Amino acid sequence: MSLTVMKFGGSSVGTTERMGRVAQRIVEKKLQGDRVVVVVSAMGDTTDDLIDKAREINGNPPAREMDMLLTTGEQISVALLSMAIHKLGHGAKSYTGWQAGIVTEATHGKAKISDISPERIFAALDEGNVVIVAGFQGMTEGGEITTLGRGGSDTTAVALAAALKADVCEIYTDVDGIYSTDPRVVKCARKLDEISYDEMLELAHLGAAVLHPRAVEYAKHYNVNLVVRSSFTNNAGTLVREEAQMEQGIVVRGIAADKNVARISVLGVEDVPGVLAKMFGALAEQGIDVDIIVQSGVQDGKADFSFTVSLADRSKALDVLTGIKTEVPYREATFEEGLVKVSIVGAGMVSNPGVAAQMFEAISSVGVSIKMVSTSEIKVSCVIAAEPVQEVIRALHTAYGLDTADTAFVGGPSERR
Repeated sequence: MSLTVMKFGGSSVGTTERMGRVAQRIVEKKLQGDRVVVVVSAMGDTTDDLIDKAREINGNPPAREMDMLLTTGEQISVALLSMAIHKLGHGAKSYTGWQAGIVTEATHGKAKISDISPERIFAALDEGNVVIVAGFQGMTEGGEITTLGRGGSDTTAVALAAALKADVCEIYTDVDGIYSTDPRVVKCARKLDEISYDEMLELAHLGAAVLHPRAVEYAKHYNVNLVVRSSFTNNAGTLVREEAQMEQGIVVRGIAADKNVARISVLGVEDVPGVLAKMFGALAEQGIDVDIIVQSGVQDGKADFSFTVSLADRSKALDVLTGIKTEVPYREATFEEGLVKVSIVGAGMVSNPGVAAQMFEAISSVGVSIKMVSTSEIKVSCVIAAEPVQEVIRALHTAYGLDTADTAFVGGPSERR
């Protein structure tokens, strides 16, 4: 008997009517002979509404109390979905994350799963039940409730699939698979039958919002068969696995864009050993992720360099630089917003020279200047002005032969977690 983990996002269960359709889909899976574990997000805008209420009361609410509050959204979903399955004449048991044995690190708001004890889930499955687990949450060894941060329900589903040794983990979302780029931007984007963990991980990090990077990391580490499917159709989805079949003539697999980018430039830094280690060490101590780093030439013993951070970290990063100016002298620190990082990804790039040059040519063909560049074996990223990004994506999509006339994009409302 196969074991399937199914994950449904917020829009999939956003109303009681949709909840009923999801319950029917789960029962159909069970009637095929599978044992089924379901992970569910909070309904629709529930989480946003809870955040708004918290901020009305306290503009800077304690992280612990926010976790106490936000985990209630998923608890509502799992209970209602269990009721819907019971109405269809099948057994179901709902569990919070901690009831399901999910143990996390002691970091409120963005905890990582450290262990899962699935005995209670297996016992419920052995009784013939569908097991429904609240996504996005767990509990520390000390008994504190935590949330897993953005993409937490995807991560819950994949981690459970690994712990349960499930045959497959199906992520149901508002699109019917992974596309070569956002089909709302490029109407002729192609749906991929397969994609490798590494390619999907790069796309997820670079702005593709279908899967969260941490969920893909779990899938790769534990070799979980991961399928992205639509909640609204029965179309075949996209399989994410270790090695995906390469399509003839296709070097670039996907194109992603990330608008959550700010560029910080530090000018007049002394060119002495250890100065960059001190500066970036100070940023790391404050939990600031730095992406692309570019250093210009040295003149009169001084160097200029730029790096990118998320928009949310821009002010914090500038504060860190101000705080270490006496230790790491520099002339000036500036920032630039209104940027986007556009990236191409494909495992075939490693053995095909000229891919980056083709990207630069396509971007220049629409009159756009490139501000920063970063490369790896399977991706090239360029930071450009945000305004023309859709035109740039279309140009890149055509340049790499990804356009297809027979793509029929099937989508729905945006998912939550």
